[in-house]
Amino acid sequence: MAKIIYTKTDEAPLLATYSLKPIVEAFTSAAGVEVETRDISLAGRIIAQFPERLTPEQRQPDALAELGELAKTPEANIIKLPNISASVPQLKAAIAELQAQGYALPDYPESPSTEEEKDVRARYDKVKGSAVNPVLREGNSDRRAPAAVKAYARSFPHRMGEWSADSRTSVATMDSGDFASNEKSVVAAAEDTLTIQLVGADGTTTVLKESVPVQAGEVVDATFMDAAALEEFLRAQVERAASEDVLFSLHLKATMMKVSDPIIFGHAVRVFFADVFERFGDQLAAAGLSPDDGLGGILSGLDALPADVRDEVRSAFEARMAELPRLSMVNSDKGITNLHVPSDVIIDASMPAMIRNGGKLWGPQGEEDDTLAVIPDHSYAGIYAAVIEDCKANGAYDPTTMGSVPNVGLMAQKAEEYGSHDKTFQIEAEGTVQVVGSDGTVLLEHQVRPGDIWRACQTKDAPIRDWVKLAVGRARATGDPAVFWLDRERAHDANLIAKIEQYLPEHDTEGLQIEIMSPVEATKFSVERIRRGENTISVTGNVLRDYNTDLFPILEVGTSAKMLSVVPLMNGGGLFETGAGGSAPKHVQQLQSENYLRWDSLGEFLALAESLRHLAGSEGNERARVLGETLDAATEKVLTEGKSPARRLGQIDNRGSHFYLALYWAQALTAQTEDAELAQVFAPVAEALSANEGTITQELLDAQGEPVDIGGYYHPDDAKAFAVMRPSATFNQVIDDLR
Repeated sequence: MAKIIYTKTDEAPLLATYSLKPIVEAFTSAAGVEVETRDISLAGRIIAQFPERLTPEQRQPDALAELGELAKTPEANIIKLPNISASVPQLKAAIAELQAQGYALPDYPESPSTEEEKDVRARYDKVKGSAVNPVLREGNSDRRAPAAVKAYARSFPHRMGEWSADSRTSVATMDSGDFASNEKSVVAAAEDTLTIQLVGADGTTTVLKESVPVQAGEVVDATFMDAAALEEFLRAQVERAASEDVLFSLHLKATMMKVSDPIIFGHAVRVFFADVFERFGDQLAAAGLSPDDGLGGILSGLDALPADVRDEVRSAFEARMAELPRLSMVNSDKGITNLHVPSDVIIDASMPAMIRNGGKLWGPQGEEDDTLAVIPDHSYAGIYAAVIEDCKANGAYDPTTMGSVPNVGLMAQKAEEYGSHDKTFQIEAEGTVQVVGSDGTVLLEHQVRPGDIWRACQTKDAPIRDWVKLAVGRARATGDPAVFWLDRERAHDANLIAKIEQYLPEHDTEGLQIEIMSPVEATKFSVERIRRGENTISVTGNVLRDYNTDLFPILEVGTSAKMLSVVPLMNGGGLFETGAGGSAPKHVQQLQSENYLRWDSLGEFLALAESLRHLAGSEGNERARVLGETLDAATEKVLTEGKSPARRLGQIDNRGSHFYLALYWAQALTAQTEDAELAQVFAPVAEALSANEGTITQELLDAQGEPVDIGGYYHPDDAKAFAVMRPSATFNQVIDDLR
């Protein structure tokens, strides 16, 4: 039987799965397609790391490792929903929840000293940050707005804030001492095994990482963030925001860049609250309260301090927040600041939201105001600065007329910065970090001081070659210009440009417009075309892939969750991603408090249709193709008929949108003429759903309004979650009879 793997992940997408997957299973079974689940949630990943500590009933296999191997095969057909890219506070919260549920898991060791603690820390580190994505991504990314989504956005445009030429919003970024400034890059001449070592000022050598395998033609980069330069920069921005009376807002990627960016975040907390740390830093450290975990982690852990000190510390933080500059807020009603939790303000979601809102964020009193967006490393800060300057000059973009910026992203096999986690170190002693070949040749080196953040990353040759092929293919298919966003002055990009110029002649580019531009110039080129209603394919590396596939979709169609994300795996399989999950925590909180789930499963609908089409091509299953085409028709009708989830109680929510998808899908299958047997199977389904529409929608509405218990945030109870997410007995009966 043909098989689709549907991932069980986290937060709102997970809750939606309890409602949607039974529908998917029922419909696809008619084409002989089996839909299986693999648990790659944060809780599932944690549980899989400690089988020896758990009962047989509690143990789970390492589903992520299994899918990682599957992704390397032609048979792979994986639908990947958004998962938590866990920061340390989220990881700790998930561990605590599992412990409360009876899982004998160890605490997360902040400063491991024993061999056992080091082992525990190493296991937990495997599930932090972007642990999932690099394992599954054995192909490059093709991400774009489907025609139906773009048409809907033009007919029913989302709200865009007004921009003023007098806006004081701007981007602040470093011009020296950061990762961009210090980068060095080399192309491996042959297969080798590298060692990363720190040669101290006293001549002693400490191995930071041994046995780093590289292949011939692989691009190897190394760089570091100068901690002293970082703190000097941050102090200057705090002073600047105060003098200009704008909001201070830090923008990082503390989930995906799970080693470096939490440290940078901690520096910002320490600098902003410098007077507090000067007075109480030793006591906070002794209580295990680290600025790397954010202001929220410190305030919630103050009970570890003596009562008199606790009150003094709390008062000191409150006094600092009452001064200029004002901190931008994640939730002003709850007092959650931009510096509370490193995973709360993720640059690829937060910056587009600010731009969409006319360059304004929210201050401590809930006021909207102009903002100093602080992005320490200048590698990609310029793209946001360019968009902001364009909006100041030309006003907000118009979703009814603007063009699109689809993306072809280099991400296969842990490409670029996101593959740096196991090669990122906070330096403990002055000296020289070296990347050394097996013959002792020093390939890359940097002079460093204690506190500096050094990292290396790799980009294999085969993914680069595949990336060029995919870019040419998309340009040929669409006729749109394809622009490689690469800066010839950056060491890594210069090596990629040389490879692009080597591999482009392997393809027919006659009549195509293919350009290489720096990220800033590419941004300016693209937004000029956007305003003329023209499309431009952005061909980018891994981090810019993340940034662009949030920035432009949020401006174009209101959300990145509505994008079609296809990953043609290099060995012939397919990975189909379903959009972003940045707002998922708020959705879960709303469900728990009033049994209303705002999450829009549109990304899942789009991914499933592509998955079915892939199955038709790879296995010759024509029924799967018919299911995919009719699903697209149903999805378009969900949009045009206004059956997507609304925002407030008493309206259609996620479960209601799933009902209408099933109704329209069954109707489309009944109406199609390519497969008479399928039409016959689904005719009574369409009739039953249509005849009972009033009853079903009322049952779904009746379920709303009261708090519900799903048994856990990170690790819900399946029975409770199914009961909450499938509240219509009438609808359930029709679907279950089909399965």
